[in-house]
Amino acid sequence: MKYFSVNLYKKILNCAIAEGLNRADIEDLPISIEDADDLKFVSADEHLRAHELLDKKLRPGFAIRVGAQMKMDDYGVLGLSWRTCSKVSEIFDRSERYFKLLSNTYNWEVQNGGEISHIILNRDATRRGMQLSSEASLAATVVVTQAISEKVLSPIEVCFKHDPPKDLSSFNEAFKCKIHFNQPKYSISYRTVDLNLRTAKADASINAYLLKQVDEETKGIKIAGNKFVRDVEALIKDALPTGIPSIHHISDLTAMSNRTLTRRLSEAGVTYRDLVKKTQEHLAKEMLSDNAYNIGEIAFLTGFSEQSAFNRAFKKWTDLTPSEFRKNS
Repeated sequence: MKYFSVNLYKKILNCAIAEGLNRADIEDLPISIEDADDLKFVSADEHLRAHELLDKKLRPGFAIRVGAQMKMDDYGVLGLSWRTCSKVSEIFDRSERYFKLLSNTYNWEVQNGGEISHIILNRDATRRGMQLSSEASLAATVVVTQAISEKVLSPIEVCFKHDPPKDLSSFNEAFKCKIHFNQPKYSISYRTVDLNLRTAKADASINAYLLKQVDEETKGIKIAGNKFVRDVEALIKDALPTGIPSIHHISDLTAMSNRTLTRRLSEAGVTYRDLVKKTQEHLAKEMLSDNAYNIGEIAFLTGFSEQSAFNRAFKKWTDLTPSEFRKNS
């Protein structure tokens, strides 16, 4: 299942045109921009060939410049999932789950090393296109971590497995840190405290719950049970792309103890476990009714590590397979 989102492929082509190439210059690419509009994915070979061909036509560092222009929306469903991360490091947890479930083109790994944590991009460097794609991925990491945190998070160092280019200007501009080549692994390193930062969205959620608790404690304005359940359900939905959230994770987001959260849900007539299942089922049905998502993507967004496990769970919920439910919707 080696493929890339067509959005990433189109980003490469559009960046090349922005740097001065015309349509005639990119006629030898595997898929034209017009043909790409009708696709959702391109094969890994087509994606890597585009990197290789354009690298020869443009000044050194083109892949780095592509990565530095990436937006979360360019990553489709994966980018959508990043928007609901509770802390910065979840970007990599979700990426690892997504590519394991849907494609084996990437393998992210976070190594916590005390004050400094290393994010390893496990990829072979035998092909030039893979080297260039890895450059783009690491440059995009800087952009995405800053976008999701809404802070200027700077890496400590970045490492590449291949030889350095003749011109390092694009690398220096993108990373603004120590850059090493001919290293054992592709990696980018951050202060651990920066990776543990809450995202802007998580900060907003926590502040909202803290204000509600202040109202309850000082003004006697108790949050209605059904409203509280809906709020917790929304937090579970946001957390599912990282996997099934523990009650500790959700209680942390609501600034409550596990016991208090359990009690509040019990008062509303539900258990945490049942609420997770209800949220998964509701979300799965909603997305199956929308052809914007394939079944593998829905499995990812509902917290499953394998599509087969999602299929079994959905069959248990509805007596239908996901495909049958979609056909009948």
